[in-house]
Amino acid sequence: MNSTPIELASCAPEPDAVRQRQHWLSVLAQAPRHALAAHGQRVLADYRFETLRAPEAGLVMLRARASNRGARFNLAEATVTRCALRWRPAGASPSVGVGYVMGRDEERAQWVAALDALLQQPAERPLLLAEVIAPLDALRAQQQAAQRAHVAASRVQFFTLQNEGAAA
Repeated sequence: MNSTPIELASCAPEPDAVRQRQHWLSVLAQAPRHALAAHGQRVLADYRFETLRAPEAGLVMLRARASNRGARFNLAEATVTRCALRWRPAGASPSVGVGYVMGRDEERAQWVAALDALLQQPAERPLLLAEVIAPLDALRAQQQAAQRAHVAASRVQFFTLQNEGAAA
C-alpha cells in the first residue's frame, strides 16, 4: 500500500467546499422546526432517499473550560438526534447527507440529512441555496439580532458608573 502525499492531497475536498458545507449544515441544524418544515418539505417532496442510518436519539457530553487555558471539565449531557441518507441521482455519483439536531426530533434530522445530500450535488445546489438556505440564514440572523438587542438592553457599563461619593 504505497501512497504518495500527492495522491492523498488530490482526494481531499476543496477548503471552500468544506466551508460552504459547514455553513449550510449549521444553518439547517439551527433552523427552527416550523421554518425548516416550511422551506424544506416543499423541496423534498419530489425526491426519494435510501436510509443508511435511521434517525436515532442519543446523548453527547458537553465539555467546557474555566478559562482559555483552564482544564476541561464535563459540563452537561445533551440529547442529539442523528440520521444519514443517500441520494442516487440519475447520471451522477450518489451523495450521503447527514443530519444532527439538538433534541429528539427525528423528522427534523431526516430533513437536514436529505437537504445535505441534495446540496452536495452541483446541479441541485443553486436552487436549494436560494430557496432554503438563504431564507433560513436570514431568519437566523434576525433572531440573533433580536437576542443581541435584548441582552444589550440590560448591559451594565461599569466604566461609566459613578461612585457613591461623586453624586454629593
